[in-house]
Amino acid sequence: MPHRLFLGAALWAVALGGAVPAPAATAATTSDRMPAASAVARFYEARQQPLWLQSPDAVRTLLEALRTADVDGFGQGPELASRIERVLGEADVGMPGAAREAERLMSNAFVLHAQALKWPGSNSMIYADPSLAPRVPSPAEVLERAAAAPDLADYVRRTVDVNPIHAALRDAAIRDMRLLGTPPRALKASLERSRLLPSDGRFVLVDIASQQLMMIEDGRVVDQMKVVVGKPGMKTPLLAGTLRQATFNPYWNVPVDLAASNIAQNVLKNGLGWFKARDYEVLTGWTADATVVDPASIDWQAVADGRIEARVRQRPGRGNSMGAMKFEFPNDRGIYLHDTPDRQLFAEAERTFSSGCVRLEDASRLGRWLLGREPVAESSQPELNVALPTPVPVFLTYLTVRPGNDGTLAYAPDVYGLDAAPESQLAAAQ
Repeated sequence: MPHRLFLGAALWAVALGGAVPAPAATAATTSDRMPAASAVARFYEARQQPLWLQSPDAVRTLLEALRTADVDGFGQGPELASRIERVLGEADVGMPGAAREAERLMSNAFVLHAQALKWPGSNSMIYADPSLAPRVPSPAEVLERAAAAPDLADYVRRTVDVNPIHAALRDAAIRDMRLLGTPPRALKASLERSRLLPSDGRFVLVDIASQQLMMIEDGRVVDQMKVVVGKPGMKTPLLAGTLRQATFNPYWNVPVDLAASNIAQNVLKNGLGWFKARDYEVLTGWTADATVVDPASIDWQAVADGRIEARVRQRPGRGNSMGAMKFEFPNDRGIYLHDTPDRQLFAEAERTFSSGCVRLEDASRLGRWLLGREPVAESSQPELNVALPTPVPVFLTYLTVRPGNDGTLAYAPDVYGLDAAPESQLAAAQ
């Protein structure tokens, strides 16, 4: 780019002070009509020096990000890049007021782009832990962080990349946009979902589409395993929460619908011997003080017909559907991660067999990563809860396109049909 992109202190002081008014014909008042204009004006009043024009690399990085911002759902980006380039050209030839306008245009554009990347849009993620929900930063926050960054160009890149998964998908979407005019729908949908993932720290990522769990530390996948997720008729929801404990020797609390369709039907067919042989028991209700009752006292036909509900649970042991441990996080969908004795399903290419919860290929390995020690129960006590040293976020999302281990893209079938959502539901708010 031919622009000099640097202003001396004296020239910048003149530009800020407005001693030489901008001609009416120039674009010099555009920034004053933009959504973040008042915050940008206050920022420069306090700063009294340029942010962008003293860093040519930052200007180039910002312009490239804006030119490709369509893939982020920020449709104004390319137009803003063109305006900025035009005003930078006017500043290069000494047009009065153009330097000030270029600075403010760039700050306005960066604020809007940064906010669009954090906009929740119309995504279907349920935030069981509200602190994990994306928060749109204020213009002042965006500008203050940019001003404090040791390397402004690097800060722009990290803001636009969001996280390593999003960065890889964004690069792929830009390539497809240049070659095809628009990225494939699956890539656009996965890109939209990926920008809601954390940019750093430790977290568990469950990709429902590929039925994989990844343990992530500061953007790196340090371990991964297969999982079994909900069948298409009982989908695992897109859900974000916080893991705070591991539970050893868990009961399996049978969902009410399964108690009716499976347990009750088998009792009617095979008798109470079938029920007792599988270590099931019936409780008086779902409260903490519920007590065990004789299964012979239950009208199993009424349970099967849906006329009454029965709370059935399976005692801990080798045949328990929860296996040796589970990892719960508070949510109103009753979803958690758990061990399983049913190992053969992990050999399947498509592992959509559960009733919504996530079955783990190697629960001990996840437990070791979460606890920082061997995940061994200290006693045979049922439902033995052990707090994690540090709470760990867990994100259940849906990436039919994601970065592979070898730097290429990995594709998964759209098993739940989520990528077929209308285009308007995939774009960030503009």
